[in-house]
Amino acid sequence: MEYNDPVGGTASSIGPQIRTDYYERKALIEARKEQYFTQLSETTSLPKHYGKKIKKYHYLPLLSDANINDQGIDAAGATTTRSVTITIIDPALATTGNGYVNEYAVGDGVDAAAALAAAKLDANDIFKQLGVFDTDYATTKSALEGLTPAWVITEGTDVATGGNLYGSSKDVGYITSKMPTLDEEGGRVNRVGFTRIELEGNLERYGFFYDYTDESLMFDTDSEKKMHCTRELVNAAHENLEKLLQIDLLNSAGVVMYGGDATSKATITGENGATASLITYEDLMKLEIALDNNRCPKQTKVITGVRNIDTRVINGARFMYIGSELIPMFRRMTDLFGNQAFISIEHYASTAGDINGSPNTINGEIGAVGGFRLVQVPEMLHWAGSGASVTTNDGYRESGGKYDVFPALVIGDASFSTITFQMNGKASKFKIKHIKPHSDAAYDVYNNPYGTKGMSSLQHFYGFMLLRPERIALCMSVAEV
Repeated sequence: MEYNDPVGGTASSIGPQIRTDYYERKALIEARKEQYFTQLSETTSLPKHYGKKIKKYHYLPLLSDANINDQGIDAAGATTTRSVTITIIDPALATTGNGYVNEYAVGDGVDAAAALAAAKLDANDIFKQLGVFDTDYATTKSALEGLTPAWVITEGTDVATGGNLYGSSKDVGYITSKMPTLDEEGGRVNRVGFTRIELEGNLERYGFFYDYTDESLMFDTDSEKKMHCTRELVNAAHENLEKLLQIDLLNSAGVVMYGGDATSKATITGENGATASLITYEDLMKLEIALDNNRCPKQTKVITGVRNIDTRVINGARFMYIGSELIPMFRRMTDLFGNQAFISIEHYASTAGDINGSPNTINGEIGAVGGFRLVQVPEMLHWAGSGASVTTNDGYRESGGKYDVFPALVIGDASFSTITFQMNGKASKFKIKHIKPHSDAAYDVYNNPYGTKGMSSLQHFYGFMLLRPERIALCMSVAEV
């Protein structure tokens, strides 16, 4: 009837049509989400029969405050001065103990008491630099240890001074006094010591499955249904891996900064009348200086294909990963002279690539601000309702009466490694098991006596090992609605 006279509605002489729709056999396929963090990872392989934990040593530099030892010896062959180190740990920072994240206040003296007193004075200077100083050392220590989560401030035992020479000091006078000079006879002088720390990462198994009946395939109008389901199973596993890695990276930052006047995640705010917790150009400059001092490389290796043959290095760039919600803030940012700070990618990208002919941008890159190049990650995670309480919202995102907290994540080169597990000598990322209905494996006298059910499962291993937390930085802010 519809096909005879669709305007007048006259019925067809042959009678009604059984089917009046057309089935498009090619299902709408959503492209697999891009991977932004996996391409930055180094890989450590875990062989069979060695447990699910992998460890490695990290030897600390001799000239580092973290290299605390009792090997020091004076020119007369015996120790006459003592040294005390106060270790200051901000709970917001991830650390492996390699000396670039923790703060160390070092004091020398003729005895333990004098050395501790000198270390406390140095700790006061560190507290002032961190913006947490309150009246004196004891008051500040008590206040920080009373926070939730609490700071950890440990006063070490006194050791012989000189085991790391002048440590991490940049003071000309102190370094001069600690230079390991020798006289004509030499002698048993200037002995030093070394310290190493242990890094470790754990491997975990993840997996999920779905089941189906024989009729769901035989009588479904989509003849390629099984193929589509299998594809989406693998795509979901890829996205899970990316999410797992992103969560580990967000929790592994050794440098953490907050927008506006905020001092913690819980104080991120967008209240009307208050200073909104937004990242500024000055914040980015401080972050760049901190990463420079931490010796974070300004080059990034990016895996674009097979790891062994398709890895390229992009020089002169530290990449900052942001969610789409933070784009307005960065596009609106101005520098110290009031000029627009954001430079869109088309102004510096080149189709010819760098001097070696390699592309000089990476997937998702949208522009640059200061010393950072911005990569937009549509699936960037955030902390919903983890900021300050909302009273009068000035136009920022919130959940459950508290402000949402959005990260801007900087990942320096060689800062982490993912752990892979080898099976039968070959790397295996996903293990997929498919049991068809009516196959021998499908029959189960208790659960599937007729063998009409089938299933498909996917499992994989994932492991993460933090190598250099001081090369991972995190800036937190609110985001506009």
